[in-house]
Amino acid sequence: MSRISSALRPYVSNVVYYLVFTLMAVIVFVPILLVLLGSFKTSNEFASSSSFALPQTFLNFKNYIRAFQEGNILTGLKNSVGLVVISMIGNALLGTMTAFVLNRFQFRLKKTILLLFVVSMMIPTYTTEIARFQLVHAVGAYNTLAAPLLIYLGTDIMQIYIYMQFLEKISVQLDESAMLDGASYPRIFRSIIFPLLLPATATLAILKSVTIMNDIFVQQLYMPDRKLATLATSLTTFVGEHTSDLGALCAAIMMVFLPSALFYIVFQRLIFRGIMDGAIKG
Repeated sequence: MSRISSALRPYVSNVVYYLVFTLMAVIVFVPILLVLLGSFKTSNEFASSSSFALPQTFLNFKNYIRAFQEGNILTGLKNSVGLVVISMIGNALLGTMTAFVLNRFQFRLKKTILLLFVVSMMIPTYTTEIARFQLVHAVGAYNTLAAPLLIYLGTDIMQIYIYMQFLEKISVQLDESAMLDGASYPRIFRSIIFPLLLPATATLAILKSVTIMNDIFVQQLYMPDRKLATLATSLTTFVGEHTSDLGALCAAIMMVFLPSALFYIVFQRLIFRGIMDGAIKG
């Protein structure tokens, strides 16, 4: 009896695994499917058919045209891309330089700085929002693209941890050899360290870009001007103005959702490979 139960155990675990995976997939993809179907429906179809019913035609792009024209999508895409590109570049430079200093150099405040990174993640963001808002307003960055950029450019302990794990696998002898050849620390960082950190940099840049694309709170709070709208804030404004037009709302949601989803799907292997490489020493 025990032999039979031990033989069935792997199959039972596989069945449970696939059931849980299927349930999670249904929870995630069914709402997206409903929004996709709704984006092709007319108002009459919403009133007379089920939410799961197929639209009469998938060639009805009137909702998408209306959402694009009235939803400020083009301006939102331009501003979102600008925030993502500048934040990715600045965040990569600051993160790699910080990790390089913490990994390669020994100084008195090293443990204190690492502790401050950890403590900053434990403090809820909203408890410091008033002070941050006052600081951004004081430097004259409020209601400009510089306001969210100042926030997004900051690195965090996850980035520092992944970079430092990669640096553990880069031999210090490379630094010493370069120094014997007359290279300075900035030259060592620029020519040796940063190129070897590109896998981790690509992973963190992709994760950061998806976060920025989906962020509503910071962008709406610090850039209320409609000319500075991003994809996320354009969607919230459009929803507020077209609460009764479900077809156009669904189309607007899909137009905002697709860039982030496609970006993540294309680079998902790079994301997981970078995280796993950084988590394994050797």
